[in-house]
Amino acid sequence: MEAELADGERVKLMRLRYAGAANRWGFASYYAGSDRYEDSLLPTGSPTGTPADALDCACRLHLAAPDT
Repeated sequence: MEAELADGERVKLMRLRYAGAANRWGFASYYAGSDRYEDSLLPTGSPTGTPADALDCACRLHLAAPDT
């Protein structure tokens, strides 16, 4: 999955992996510095969840402003 920012820049976020049920998916986050995907955990610590859970987590990692 990719996101398109307001300025038109496209940012890679993640990819989903089927985990055996329609509502159970694993995901891997994209790391631009190494140009690769790495398996990730949800904030709950679970390696699987719904696609919406994975997208929410990836967006927080890649698109949220850092705390100041």
